[in-house]
Order: sequence, then C-alpha cells, then structure tokens
Amino acid sequence: MPLILSLPLTLVPLLVYNLLAFALLGDSGGDPWLAPVLTMELVSGARFTLVTGDLMILAGLAMLFIELLKATRTGTTALMDHILSTLAFIAYLVEFLTVREAASSVFFILMCVTLVDVIAGFSITITGARRDFGSHNGDHMH
Repeated sequence: MPLILSLPLTLVPLLVYNLLAFALLGDSGGDPWLAPVLTMELVSGARFTLVTGDLMILAGLAMLFIELLKATRTGTTALMDHILSTLAFIAYLVEFLTVREAASSVFFILMCVTLVDVIAGFSITITGARRDFGSHNGDHMH
C-alpha cells in the first residue's frame, strides 16, 4: 500500500491530458484546450470564461498542493516519493519533446508544475532533515 500512496498525484493531470488529447478530443479539430467549460457574467459587466486548458492547470496546481503536503513526511516513504516525482517529471519532459499533442502551453505548464513538485519536495525534505539533525545534535550536547 505505501507504494500507491507514494505515486505522485501530478500524474493525474498527465493521464487526463493524454486521455483528452488522444481519445476524446483527438478528432475535434482546432485547439481542444480552448473549449469553454464555464462562462459567466461578472458584476463588473465583464464576461469570464474558463477553458479546458485552464481547468487542467488548476487541477495540476491542486495536485501540487497535495504533493507539497506529502513532502513534509520523513523516512523511506519520502525518498520513494521523491524518486517517483522525479520519474513523473521525466515522463512529462520526454512526452513534451517527442509527442506532437504535448506541444502545447497547457502541457508545458503542467510539466513545470511537476518540476516545482520535484524541487520543492527535495527542498522541504532537506530543510526538515536539517531541523531534525540540528535539534538532535543539540540534545546530545547537554
């Protein structure tokens, strides 16, 4: 079960992106990431439109938030999380460079969100380890 909990949630937008790009939106023509999801009139009189690509990016940011919370864990679970997050970023990067449907700003931003997950995960763990080491080191001196 711990392996399943270690799977990076940033893979969810990658899977959904591919599902939409290849299965559902592949034959629609035009840019599928510009399809309106929600349109509403604001009090200011302006019209707000949320498009599919924006929704994908919001989903990626929500997954990033949860991943950052997971990054506060310590031990071997944290190491597995970092390795899998790095592999998720590599998957995004390879797909971005090699797959025509991934050559979009939406995919690029999702890839960057995954990179932030990798960097933040390592940074949070290192900071936590320093704090733990510092507090344990100080305890032995007394």
